[in-house]
Amino acid sequence: MISPDLSGRVALVTGSAKGVGRELLLSLAEDGADVAVHYRSSEAAAEEVADRAREYGVVAMTAPADVTDPEEVADCFDAIEEELGTVDILVNNVGAFAPRHWEDIEFETWQTVLDTNFTATYLCCRRALPAMREHSYGRIVNVGYASSDKAMVSAKNFPYFVAKAGVLMFTRMLAADTSDDGITVNAVSPYVVENSDEFPADLPRGRPASFEDMQQAVRFFLEEDSDYLSGQNVEVSGGWLPEKV
Repeated sequence: MISPDLSGRVALVTGSAKGVGRELLLSLAEDGADVAVHYRSSEAAAEEVADRAREYGVVAMTAPADVTDPEEVADCFDAIEEELGTVDILVNNVGAFAPRHWEDIEFETWQTVLDTNFTATYLCCRRALPAMREHSYGRIVNVGYASSDKAMVSAKNFPYFVAKAGVLMFTRMLAADTSDDGITVNAVSPYVVENSDEFPADLPRGRPASFEDMQQAVRFFLEEDSDYLSGQNVEVSGGWLPEKV
């Protein structure tokens, strides 16, 4: 199992009170990083995750914010910097989806899906980058979606696919823009993860991606020897490739 030494690093995982975000954050705490558990409304769950992270002997705090709001993102980072120090590792995990035909999605939901997946990633990266550049070190991992950089055709979940395609384009653009700054920017893109509400019949290898599969992919990009890898996307999909979604 990959287990990078993250001692002395500060990590923020957005949407880390529950689900994949929770498991990713706990793996970073296990590897020695001090951690900020981000949440928007799940305060009790976030406190539980912070308590669990402290069992690894690291410093943990909760960090509430609507990460689609620039002012709240700024306040969130300010609070983290005051308590833990500047963010060295940023995992942009938060994101809503709407599995309905695009014509049946009301505008507010459309905007929420785009904002939570893409705008939030942009805002958190923009706020984290100045300190990363100043320290000549930063690791950003954005959570995408398998095959969203290919020409997927689907009338359902359309804003989600659009947003995740944007996340991968943004990942590559930001990697190029930070290539001389000691920063890497990469993406990890699952198909179906074990906590999903529904499991399609055609799951590759007969199972969804486990939390451990996701943790391993993120840890790979955080390894010291992975510092030349930037602008890359690892699909945690079991080899899934859609003909038509």
